[in-house]
Amino acid sequence: MSMTQSLRAAIGAALIAAASLLAPTPVLAQAASEPAAAAAPAPAAAPAEAPVTQEEIVNPYSLESMWAKSDVIAKSVLVIMVIMSMASWYVIFTKLWEQSKLMKSGAKATKTFWTAGTVKAGIGTLEEGSAFRYIAESGVKASEHHEGTLVEQIDLHTWVSMSVQRAIDSVNNRLQDGMAVLATVGSTAPFVGLFGTVWGIYHALTAIGISGQASIDKVAGPVGEALIMTAIGLAVAVPAVMGYNWLIRRNKSAMETVRTFGSDVHNVLLAGKK
Repeated sequence: MSMTQSLRAAIGAALIAAASLLAPTPVLAQAASEPAAAAAPAPAAAPAEAPVTQEEIVNPYSLESMWAKSDVIAKSVLVIMVIMSMASWYVIFTKLWEQSKLMKSGAKATKTFWTAGTVKAGIGTLEEGSAFRYIAESGVKASEHHEGTLVEQIDLHTWVSMSVQRAIDSVNNRLQDGMAVLATVGSTAPFVGLFGTVWGIYHALTAIGISGQASIDKVAGPVGEALIMTAIGLAVAVPAVMGYNWLIRRNKSAMETVRTFGSDVHNVLLAGKK
């Protein structure tokens, strides 16, 4: 082999070695692909489902719906019954307070009035404005002013008795104030509710006639309105009647105490202990 051939062989071997060094290896290719994969954007997450909202169901047959759909006459009936109910409860509570006050005054008069030496001294132990003080003052005033041409024709016993009785009747009339309201409400509220019932049934028949079919959705509203009117009328009337009877019994018990006190004051005044 000549020197020229040997030189060519050496140069070719060197070129082959250099080419093998410059060629990329599989490991390096894989390493280079990993950053590219890491740099690739991740797939977007699936959007979260929106919360399911439950639709509110409105009752078309409630009291609120009945008021909104009712006409002027039905609303007027409801307002009248509400006013009657408020008036009856006001009378019940006020009369209970008056009766309790009268009974307490009677218990105090029994303890303090009769322990005094005279009627005038006993009057000073009673509360201002009480029924028992009013009766005692009326009796004392009658016994001290039994004078005049006409009055002298009536004997002192009758004159004092009349004055004390008038005072007792005045107390009784004061206790009876408001009882007529309870009696009126108790007797008329069912009929007012019945009128609302008739009006509701009329609306039901009208709805059937307009629609031409007696379906439940056409009849349920007006008939329900009619039944509610009846129930409200009874709810107004029953407390008024029961309150009236209860207060009448308490009035009788209180007036027995008042009449007993007036009779005793009358006898004491005739005995001359003024």
